[in-house]
Amino acid sequence: MTLDRVRVTGLRARGRHGVLAAERQLGQEFVVDVTLGLDTRPAAAGDDLNKTVHYGELASRLVAVVEGEPVDLIETLAQRLADACLAEPLVEEVEVTVHKPAAPVPHPFADVSVTIVRGRA
Repeated sequence: MTLDRVRVTGLRARGRHGVLAAERQLGQEFVVDVTLGLDTRPAAAGDDLNKTVHYGELASRLVAVVEGEPVDLIETLAQRLADACLAEPLVEEVEVTVHKPAAPVPHPFADVSVTIVRGRA
């Protein structure tokens, strides 16, 4: 069976992630994109929110992760976000991209991001 996709893109939250002391002190905006893989047919058949993922509630949990305990690497932050998505019982897999548009890069750039894909073990 091919999984359906539910996406939340461009979710913004302020966090204090990074290896530099200034990143921990000042914080910066992070942008998160998630793509959930799940079967949405039961929800569609009954027009029932309880048979899918409430993306508004999930977005709040993801923002709490970004605003929560600081980590050095956006790879670690991406894993924590993936774990939050996979805590949803109906989600079989997730793709998470964490963007760090204000990363301390000493050259002009548009974005720094990490994308991971995780599924149920």
